[in-house]
Amino acid sequence: MLINHTLERLKKMRLSGMAEAYEAQLKQNDINSLSFEERFSLLVDYEWTLRQDRRLQRLLKKAKFRIPACPEDIDYRHPRGLDKSVMLRLVDCHWIQSHQNVIITGPTGVGKTYLACALGNAACRKGYSTRYFRVPRLLTDLKMSKGDGTYSKLLHQLLKLDLLILDDWGLTPLSADEGREILEVIEDRNHLSSTIIVSQLPIKHWHEILGDPTVADAILDRLVHNAH
Repeated sequence: MLINHTLERLKKMRLSGMAEAYEAQLKQNDINSLSFEERFSLLVDYEWTLRQDRRLQRLLKKAKFRIPACPEDIDYRHPRGLDKSVMLRLVDCHWIQSHQNVIITGPTGVGKTYLACALGNAACRKGYSTRYFRVPRLLTDLKMSKGDGTYSKLLHQLLKLDLLILDDWGLTPLSADEGREILEVIEDRNHLSSTIIVSQLPIKHWHEILGDPTVADAILDRLVHNAH
C-alpha cells in the first residue's frame, strides 16, 4: 500500500519519470545492493532525462522545420565549398548566445535548406526556441495577421524566438511594403536574438530584391555585419 501511495503521489506531482524509474527498480532483484543515495540519484536522473527529451520534442515540433535534418548527417564530402570546421563551430550554437546571424547562400540543389534545418536542430538540442519560415509564407502570415488583428501578437512571437530561420530569401523581388514588413521583424530582433538567412542570391545582389534602397540598407546593416 505504501508503494502504491508513493507512486500515486509522484504522478500527481507530475514526476512520472521518477514513478516509472521507481517501478522499474522494484522489479530488480539486486536493487537493494545500492545505497539510498544511489537509488535516489537514478530516479532523479531518469526524471531529468525524460523532461529534457520532452522539451526537445516540443521545441522541434514548434520549429516546423522543412526537413528533419541533423548535424551528424551533414555530408562534407559533397563538393560545395562547405568548411567542416566552420560548421562544427556553428553547431555549438555559441553564435546564438551572442545574438549573431548565419547567412547561407548558393545555387539550387546544394543543400542550403538542409544545413539551415540542421543548425536549427542543433539549436533546439541546446534549448533555444526556433522557428522555420519560407519568406513568402512569413509575408503571407504577416499580411493575414493585419487583417484579423493579430499582427502585434505575431511580431511578439517572432521577437521572442531565440532563432528565426528565413528560407527562400530573395526568391522573388519584394515590394516596398514587403521590404518594410521584413525590416520590422529584423529590427525587433536586432542584437536580441539570431537569424539564419538562406538564399540563392549572393549578398551583393540583395539590394536588387529588397525594394526601397533605404529599407534594403537597414536590413543588410542589421543582418550582415554580425553574421557568419
